[in-house]
Amino acid sequence: MRELTYVARRAVEWREAPDPALESDRDAIVAPVAATSCDVDSAILAGHGPIPPPFALGHECVARVTEVGEAVTHVSPGDLVVVPWAISCGECERCRAGLTAHCTSVPHMAMFGAPIGGAWGGLFSDLVRVPWADAMLVPLPSGLDPVAMASASDNWSLSWRLVAPHLRAKPGARVLVIARGSIGLYVCDIARALGASDVLYVDPDPAHRAIAGTYGARTAEAIEPVHHGFDLAIESTGRVGELATALRSLAPEGICESAGNHFRPGELPLLEMYLTGVNLRIARDNVRTHLPDALDLARTGRVDPRRVVSDVFGWEALPEALPERHLKPVFVRDLPGA
Repeated sequence: MRELTYVARRAVEWREAPDPALESDRDAIVAPVAATSCDVDSAILAGHGPIPPPFALGHECVARVTEVGEAVTHVSPGDLVVVPWAISCGECERCRAGLTAHCTSVPHMAMFGAPIGGAWGGLFSDLVRVPWADAMLVPLPSGLDPVAMASASDNWSLSWRLVAPHLRAKPGARVLVIARGSIGLYVCDIARALGASDVLYVDPDPAHRAIAGTYGARTAEAIEPVHHGFDLAIESTGRVGELATALRSLAPEGICESAGNHFRPGELPLLEMYLTGVNLRIARDNVRTHLPDALDLARTGRVDPRRVVSDVFGWEALPEALPERHLKPVFVRDLPGA
């Protein structure tokens, strides 16, 4: 089979690898059928990733199950499934507590698409072995478009978690979104669907702002801090200065969720944060835990993640098209019309 391999800045290529085989009766083999790039993949392709190449890339996809071990009961060959980005067993103390991105059955940071916690392969591959298939794989609900939901492995479900619990706790909250990629746009869609009273989306890209506007968000190219302006702020730029703006814009006891990968150091306005009383979370996401709730929202039809998909390419276009700058490209095969 082939793995799409990141080899250098703005360069990927197909490399041959052995076909994955079941290593346990709890494993499954899947074939990605709608795969997309995470926002962090853009940083990796630009040469800003935390580890040097080469490695198999990709950690967001809807896949078709091709083979399962004898102990697998929740999915069967032919099923369409969402493959969460982090490897998790579903049984350890952390997994049972919902901390699936911190599973103790595997090395720290075990994930698809980057060999930080072991070599698990990437989801831009022809075939992938998924351990603990019953715990990891989530069937794609009937009626949902695999292209629209290709990002459910990470960015879409992360975006749900960034806003949904907070809007449940504070209905009608005012939401600030400072973003550069798909996460911020998904947040705009979900926040409006779940009753945010105001959503301000900040992004220098006019095309991104136009999409946010279709979700009912106000938009701006850039802002100065808005004193006590928002109950919830989402930062997904990876820029510490933008994170500081988000923090300075919070109302007392407001919440800031940082979904940016901060590869560069910087300073935060700690005294202002102290005086306002803010809550800041910077974290990888435990996607498997809340993936079913995120998919349930998608099933209602109250959201439209398909608008964020910028391009749809055939699978063979991956080496040429992935390094180009696209907001949210989806690469498909073996789907009707693909």
